[in-house]
Amino acid sequence: MIIFKDIISGDEMISDVYDLKEVDGVLYEADCAMITVSKGGDVDIGANASAEEAAEELEDGQESVNNVVFSFRLNPTSFDKKSYLTYLKGYMKAIKKKMQDDGKTEEEVTAFEKGAAAAAKKIVANFKNYDFYIGESMDLEGMVALMNYREDGVTPYMIFWKHGLKEEKV
Repeated sequence: MIIFKDIISGDEMISDVYDLKEVDGVLYEADCAMITVSKGGDVDIGANASAEEAAEELEDGQESVNNVVFSFRLNPTSFDKKSYLTYLKGYMKAIKKKMQDDGKTEEEVTAFEKGAAAAAKKIVANFKNYDFYIGESMDLEGMVALMNYREDGVTPYMIFWKHGLKEEKV
């Protein structure tokens, strides 16, 4: 198994257990699901109920959570568009510096910058559709993962910046 960690905070963000799909050479998307957990930590992933049914069927002491958010202990955070753009500018600078420090070629860095700018433009254009999550350490300099829903309006998926992750075999 491969765990993908944020190169800035060191937080575990995702693993290859989830079907990661590369998007535009700079993002990873991973479909996720809502699961039921109890306060004691028991997890029931056997149901495929709609969000309304799941909410009605929850017993006392249970809650419905996103499996990626739960598994990697991601924490919700919030941004307005201006503050997200400010964060993203600093984050992309930090990733570029890290790539240069790691000996990436100028072509690789340039490709990242162009791809990241295009991806950021798409994200900002649909800004209101995203929920934002930071890693377990709550390091505000680290990666902010995004969550959105597929066209069906039911299937959640997470977005991670590919160049902001390092692979670690477990």
